Amino acid sequence: MKKILLVEDDTSLRENIEELLDLSGFQVFSTPDGRMAIEIAKKENPDIVLCDIMMPEVDGYEVLAQFSSCESTKHIPFIFVSAKTERQDVRRGMDLGADDYLTKPFEEDELLNAIQTRLEKAEQLETIFVKRNEHKKEHDIRSLHELKNFFDDHGELSSFKKDETIFTIGEHSNMVYLILKGVVKCCGLDEEGKELITSVYAEDDFLGFTSLTENLPYREYAIALEDVELAGISKTQVKHILEENQQVSLELLNVMAEDLVHIKRQLLQMAYSSVRKKTAQTLLLYSKAMHKGKETPLKIARSDLAGVAGIATESLIRTLSDFKNEGLIAIKNRDIWVLDQEALHHVH
Repeated sequence: MKKILLVEDDTSLRENIEELLDLSGFQVFSTPDGRMAIEIAKKENPDIVLCDIMMPEVDGYEVLAQFSSCESTKHIPFIFVSAKTERQDVRRGMDLGADDYLTKPFEEDELLNAIQTRLEKAEQLETIFVKRNEHKKEHDIRSLHELKNFFDDHGELSSFKKDETIFTIGEHSNMVYLILKGVVKCCGLDEEGKELITSVYAEDDFLGFTSLTENLPYREYAIALEDVELAGISKTQVKHILEENQQVSLELLNVMAEDLVHIKRQLLQMAYSSVRKKTAQTLLLYSKAMHKGKETPLKIARSDLAGVAGIATESLIRTLSDFKNEGLIAIKNRDIWVLDQEALHHVH
């Protein structure tokens, strides 16, 4: 007999669902209190959880977070049953890891079908898991986080000193890298041979993605802005992982889409923003990429800052001096401390 944990603070609805599930051959454990749900689950080991969202003290989102963070409960199928029907509410629930989302009121068949579907899927996953090797393989990678762990565990390690070139234009792009430590700038050259910084990558970012279906050469070059450590995996291996794992592919596409949005924003900034705003946004970009607070300086060449901002180095230096006088940054020799990030966000 399959066990179901029902978390619902509405007494009448909870009793009705409990009766329906009991008549359908399930063993039901119920509670009106989200705080008790995790304890009941640890004790009774249910096969599936039905949970309301709008509950006093501890809501359904927090209940799911508790289940997801506990090793013994994170694999239990979780279905939200809620009167919250707004698209953002549904999306939030699914983003947090819920397996399904039913909106009240619902038909009995709708609830039973959702439960049966999730139980069958859980059984299929359990069967696959039993057949798997104890050692983790490429096709076991189910998320972008696990892909990064795979790079960290199995990647070919390489180190580069500050200002050292990692790859160059025209070089064959046979590897994809994960940055384990440090910051990297990627650059192109315009028709006059002037360096244009296209992006800045920091720890936990991927580096070196080109086409996975064609052996295209790099169209830009990458240089270490500080000492860098990389873990590299061959493009062939990465392609195989993505082909076998749709979820990882989707998460990676989201990352690339965010990169494109950032690049478009940077281009618009270079084209239309004032020199002050370009300088402020570039300082914030580097500060975020290099994880620097006001206590730690940015050790970045003025030419690199100017390259990202899309302004002349002389203009950047004058603006930095203005920011220093305004108390937004501090400068000593070649080092820059960002003192007021909030004020820099509002520079026009």
